[in-house]
Amino acid sequence: MASYKTSDLKKGLKIQIDGEPYVLQEVHFVKPGKGNALYKCKMKNLVRNTMLDRTLKGGDELQAADVEEIDTVFLYNQAGSFVFMDNETFEQYELTAEQVDDNWKYLKEQSPVAMVLFNGNPLTISPPSHVHLKITETDPGTKGDTATNVTKIAKVETGAEFNVPGFIKEGNIVKIDTRNGEYVERVSME
Repeated sequence: MASYKTSDLKKGLKIQIDGEPYVLQEVHFVKPGKGNALYKCKMKNLVRNTMLDRTLKGGDELQAADVEEIDTVFLYNQAGSFVFMDNETFEQYELTAEQVDDNWKYLKEQSPVAMVLFNGNPLTISPPSHVHLKITETDPGTKGDTATNVTKIAKVETGAEFNVPGFIKEGNIVKIDTRNGEYVERVSME
């Protein structure tokens, strides 16, 4: 099985510790005055959804996680579980709200989603880095508010709420960055 040296470590890398898959959330390089370089790592267990802190020495090796990433499409949400379909095999996978986490904010029917499988079981999903969502509810902008830093809360078609500029109206379609949940631009007006 493949392995990674400490110099290869970066956020998002999937590794295996004691037979369980983890994803690196943070990696900090520390070079003390004396001795080896250290890598302070914060990682999330993909099965149990718990966090683990580990400090590794320079030159240590970590085993690559035996996970598979597949392309799926979001079908629907039913009673707290989210159903996805594999684009190639048409097999359906059901994930809990805990597994989907905050990614529900970006899921609308037929949205493309990358899914991580471990031993054939779904663990997590990753939406595309940017999504287009329709504004369903927002306060009207105040006349004369043309300053670029004026923001307000807007509800989108998925039920999530995001900060958007004051000029955004109901019916507008906006581009949202899924990595940080921030407004990028207005895509179209209705």
